[in-house]
Amino acid sequence: QVQLVESGGGSVQAGGSLRLSCTVSGATIHTYSMGWFRRQEPKDEREGVAAYGTYGDTNVADSVKGRFRISRDNSKNTLYLQMTSLKPEDTAMYYCAAVIGPISSIDNLAPSEYNYWGQGTQVTVSS
Repeated sequence: QVQLVESGGGSVQAGGSLRLSCTVSGATIHTYSMGWFRRQEPKDEREGVAAYGTYGDTNVADSVKGRFRISRDNSKNTLYLQMTSLKPEDTAMYYCAAVIGPISSIDNLAPSEYNYWGQGTQVTVSS
């Protein structure tokens, strides 16, 4: 059974940094495409933040480009999201997601491409 567990969220002031981690069990992530998504209150939908494909290709959303960086360590079966220059509008619940194999387009950052999800970790940025 594939399980994803996020960690590293918290409360920071604007301009601060956080690193989110997503540790995977029940699978070896080098065969998976993975991504980070966030849900901002009061919205129901999840917004794509960044993705990491099976070929090492990556993409980050325009809203966080230059501030967020996605990476992963296959030896630790862990995906990361390094967040810098955080803004209050980055406040959200952040979710890690995975799907085996490549996704149709890493540019889409579409939640529908992924079928494994973590429970989320809250990030709160105060002004």
